[in-house]
Order: sequence, then structure tokens, then C-alpha cells
Amino acid sequence: MSAKHFVLVAGNIGAGKTSLAERVGARLGWRVGYESVSDNPYLPDFYADMARWAFHLQVFFIGHRAAQHLELYHDPRPAIADRSIYEDAHIFARALHHLGALAERDFHAYRHTFDLVANGLPKPDLLLYLNCPVPALMARIQQRGRTMESGITSDYLSLLESFYEEWLYRFDLCPVLVIPSENLDFVNRPQHLDVVVDRIQAKLAGREDVVFPD
Repeated sequence: MSAKHFVLVAGNIGAGKTSLAERVGARLGWRVGYESVSDNPYLPDFYADMARWAFHLQVFFIGHRAAQHLELYHDPRPAIADRSIYEDAHIFARALHHLGALAERDFHAYRHTFDLVANGLPKPDLLLYLNCPVPALMARIQQRGRTMESGITSDYLSLLESFYEEWLYRFDLCPVLVIPSENLDFVNRPQHLDVVVDRIQAKLAGREDVVFPD
């Protein structure tokens, strides 16, 4: 049996995906699926030498995220994941290829494998896209001070943002709810979380007129 609702959270680095998934899960009693960071065997090597380890990292993510996607989908509880498998190919692997860290041959081999896996996955019920301008993302990244994120630049975030826009324009697997995460402080303001949860539930109920206040 699939989950009653299976929701994916997408967005640029620092947009608030984990914070949102965590709080929506706690508020609604949903299972939360987190991105693999501490148990990822390739991340340290990747950040030390991106060109050498980019292909290995992206292949690892295919297996990890596909397994998580299936596990959350088939869990009888509603579920929300703080990153989607689709972003790996359409945003991050594409960026690595664009920047020369993922060779043409490796990129095509990766995309062939990704397409075979992703095309066999069940569709989510809703995609939440956290939209946040690059300056705000940079401020958040600097504030949380993660060593592995110390090399992230505004130019890189802007590149990812452009890829997100292109991907979302073509995305048709499920409805999409765009959440303006710069001005909605769902971490510290319960009333803001109330607004987000209300809009999520409305979108899952099939309402097409769901918007956020300016």
C-alpha cells in the first residue's frame, strides 16, 4: 500500500528543505526522509577532488534516493522527503557537467542509468519547491558554517537556480507548490508554519488556486 500522501521537498542549497520537512512531519505526524550526508561514503572525497569523484557520488545518490523514494512511497504512513531524486540529475549532475567536473562520457552514462531508474519510480503526490533569492541563501549558508559548504559561491547558486527554473517549467509528474521561503520563517514563527501547512493540505486536496500572501 502506498503512503496516503507522498510529498517531496525541492530547492536550492540553504532554501530550508530539511527544516520544512522536519516541521511539517512533526505537525502532521508524517514520516520524514532525510538527505544522506553523514553516512555518505563519497562526500569527503568529492569535496577534496570533485572531478575524480563526481561520477561515483552521483551514482551513489541514484541508489540511495531511489531506495528512499520507494521506502517512503510504500510506507502506509504519509511521508515527506527533504530532497528528490529528480534534482540529482536535472540540477546537480547537470551543474557538475556544465562546470567540467563530470566528463561528457560519464555524464551520459549517469543520465542513462538515472533515466532507467527514475522512470520506474512511482509518482509523488506533491512537490514543494522552496524559492529563495541567492543573497538570502548565501547568508544562511555562511551562518550555518558547514565546512563542506565553504566553497559555495553566489555564481554557483545562481547557476543552480537557473537549472531549477528550467526543470520546474517542464516538471509534470505531480502538482507543484512554490513556497517563498525567504519571508516565511516556519522555523521560529508557528503562525508561518500554519500558513505553509494549510497551503500544503489545500494543494493535496486538489485546489488549484493555492497561493501565499505577499
